[in-house]
Amino acid sequence: MKPTLLVLAAGMGSRYGGVKQIDGVGLHDECLLDYAAYDAKKCGFGNVVYIIRKDIEKDFRERLFDRVARNFDAQYVFQSHESLLSEEQIKQSEGRVKPWGTVHAVLCARDVIKSPFAVINSDDYYGRDAIRTLASYLSGMDPDSSEHAMVGYVLGNTMSKSGSVSRGVCTVKDGCLDSIVENLKIYYDEGKIISEIDGQKKVLTGKEWVSMNLFGFGLSAFDRFYKYWESFIAQNAADKKAEALLPVAASDIVKNGEGTIKFFTSAESWFGMTYPEDRDIVKAEVAKKIKEGYYPEQLWKK
Repeated sequence: MKPTLLVLAAGMGSRYGGVKQIDGVGLHDECLLDYAAYDAKKCGFGNVVYIIRKDIEKDFRERLFDRVARNFDAQYVFQSHESLLSEEQIKQSEGRVKPWGTVHAVLCARDVIKSPFAVINSDDYYGRDAIRTLASYLSGMDPDSSEHAMVGYVLGNTMSKSGSVSRGVCTVKDGCLDSIVENLKIYYDEGKIISEIDGQKKVLTGKEWVSMNLFGFGLSAFDRFYKYWESFIAQNAADKKAEALLPVAASDIVKNGEGTIKFFTSAESWFGMTYPEDRDIVKAEVAKKIKEGYYPEQLWKK
């Protein structure tokens, strides 16, 4: 059974200042997500599912989806503020603008995911080797397996010079994930890498393994995510900013003894669309890969 690629593409892009998931960066205006879908198809994924907001549907179809769907089995589902909420929770959360986070997004796709699946962000470039690693692992997995996987990256390879980033710092034991601690603000300060947690500053080495939301799950993970979501929303329905984060829910699988997460690694250097200044960097990196023959100049057949 070929695995599914699940793409988290419903973010607001508040730091970027626009709908970065469909911003053109290729020589023919391809988006980063074009390259992710191209790599996924090349590496053995059977289909791609996008999670988007209803308000970007028209632009999403015109600038990305219709092109990908002509070349790959593709569909999309919506993540809305009301998804998975009771009437009372909808009332409690009235006025909230920010999405509910990555766990909520994944759960919005539960009904259309029928095989082991990988999760990626829409604004990060992961590299084909990492995509191939998960494709190979997931292809051999029983659909309901609780032996999940992830690909971790070296922190120093995932930093942005344009501002702070959010990363889950991982500890690994016997080749499997032991824990993830979400660091929501990591940045350069006078040549040092600083993480701020609860108002406290900590110097990091840059050699730490971090999560970039590149996970591979069996279908059993949905039950854990739903338990996490129910607990989260019961406590945070009235909170305007709290988010249910996938690395936290994934870590709970391990912490609660409900499964394992095999820890693969990648030496790839990250690039992505976090800040407006990043777009020129991403365009240059994509052009370089095209020049090297890593990608064709014209990615998809028209």
